[in-house]
Amino acid sequence: MKEKTAIKKQVPMIVLSALLIFLIVCPLLTIFAKAVMTDGRFQLGVVWQTLCESQNAKMIGNSLLLGVLVVIVSSVIALPLAYLFSRTKFAKYRFFDIVFMIPFMTPPYIASMGWILFMQKNGLLQQLFPATAGCENYFFTLGGLVLVMSLHVFPFMLTMMKNAMLNIPSSLEESAAVFGAGFGARLKKVFMPLLTGNYAIGALLVFVKTIAEYGTPATLGKRIGFDVFTTEIHRYATVAPIDFGKSATLASVLVGICLMMWMLQNYITNRHTYNLVSGKGTRVAQTKMNKLATVIAWIYIAVVLLLAIGVPYFSVISTSLIKLRGYGLQAGNFTFQHYIDLFTANAKGLNAMKNSFFLAVSSASICAVLGTLIVIAIRNAKSKFGKVLEAISLLPEMIPSIVLIIGIMLFWNQIYNVLPLYNTLGIMILAYVVLFLPYTIQYVTSAFTQISNSLVAAGQVFGGSSTYIFRRITLPLIMKGVMTGWMMTFIIAFRELVTASLIAPPNTLVISTYIVREFEQGSVSVGMAMAVLCVLFTTTALLILNRAIDKQKG
Repeated sequence: MKEKTAIKKQVPMIVLSALLIFLIVCPLLTIFAKAVMTDGRFQLGVVWQTLCESQNAKMIGNSLLLGVLVVIVSSVIALPLAYLFSRTKFAKYRFFDIVFMIPFMTPPYIASMGWILFMQKNGLLQQLFPATAGCENYFFTLGGLVLVMSLHVFPFMLTMMKNAMLNIPSSLEESAAVFGAGFGARLKKVFMPLLTGNYAIGALLVFVKTIAEYGTPATLGKRIGFDVFTTEIHRYATVAPIDFGKSATLASVLVGICLMMWMLQNYITNRHTYNLVSGKGTRVAQTKMNKLATVIAWIYIAVVLLLAIGVPYFSVISTSLIKLRGYGLQAGNFTFQHYIDLFTANAKGLNAMKNSFFLAVSSASICAVLGTLIVIAIRNAKSKFGKVLEAISLLPEMIPSIVLIIGIMLFWNQIYNVLPLYNTLGIMILAYVVLFLPYTIQYVTSAFTQISNSLVAAGQVFGGSSTYIFRRITLPLIMKGVMTGWMMTFIIAFRELVTASLIAPPNTLVISTYIVREFEQGSVSVGMAMAVLCVLFTTTALLILNRAIDKQKG
């Protein structure tokens, strides 16, 4: 009897594991198989030939160089800000925590387009300040690409390093000061060694995010002829002559580089991890700043905000309002007609919004249900089987999205005769679910950790069945996590670019592909009007989510 009960408990685990293996593991295995198999034969030499092609070898070097440079520049931007907002009087300005997340919440392809419109020849900067003519020669280079990408990812580094600095007790600095160490010496001998492990994690996130990013390289990088992994993988998979073998090979190499970076980060973190938080509590003293230092700090904050938020948003919003681009920023040359056309005269724009909304709602709802079931199954499991299920479900978070999309393309194309999902909106929903499932799992898991086992035990004592206990006790308590995961999935799916650009059915546009198409075809104002609506909609959704969470906390 006990054996039958145990088997019944394992059935949900087996079913969910089989489903995730089918959705996640099989596409990944298809990539590796496609990379080394040619005409049904194992040919590892083809992989080597692909990597040795001059354009691919240069592209790999470009990707690694770009990743390293973005890590350096984002560190230069984030580290001073992290110190200001953790160890000085600027820590009291908590609203900056939200403000500095705006660059990350802005879709990178939209920010990139904003910078292009601002810096191009006869662009917005030269219209405002004619003396800056020629500055486009300095921006449309590798330096400009690094700057734009760094302004998008530096919030990762800022948040992580700020939290790490807050955990360093002031007593350590004070002890060093007692022994005669100046400010510079304390930074070098106390601060920097204690932050090494956290910095390694932040640097890894920035590096992996950079080499896996598609939006900015596809817009600004393409303009300067700087090819990277994502743009080349996309080209081989979409531009004739299509070569899925080369696309799979480059995707496999990209996964290998990301895994090596994870291993390097773990090695550094394990060697440089210090227990700074104990039960005694810690005190964080603020570094005193004179008037000159305060002024310089405010100038630095203003410059970062101007570059990260001001320039791209000014460009996108002003361009969306310009009536005739040839007249530029002149009085009387502004109109709201582009916004009106999106809802009236522009059928493709309206359909793109409808498609994005449908895909975002569908994928977020499926993720909410599937993610909740997975978390419940993992928590009820008493064996290592649950850990395996959890690892598989979180795998998409560790792998560049373009790699998973290529795998989904290859796998579902092969089984089209059995499951004809390819070339439909269904394949896009499936791809979104695979990519964003980890969000729901993490939020629901976090909600579960706050539930005491005594509540479930009390329900059992009073004769409640498992279904009744889940419906009346567990589900209401985890609903906040479920809804948070739903909203985050909705926001990101609503503006997703790489999935839509690779596997959208013919003549099917979503908001992201519509914006890119209008930008490339010269209808820039219409594209930027759609970009403004996209950012406005997702930002409003995020504010509603935060307000709902705050009300529940209260």
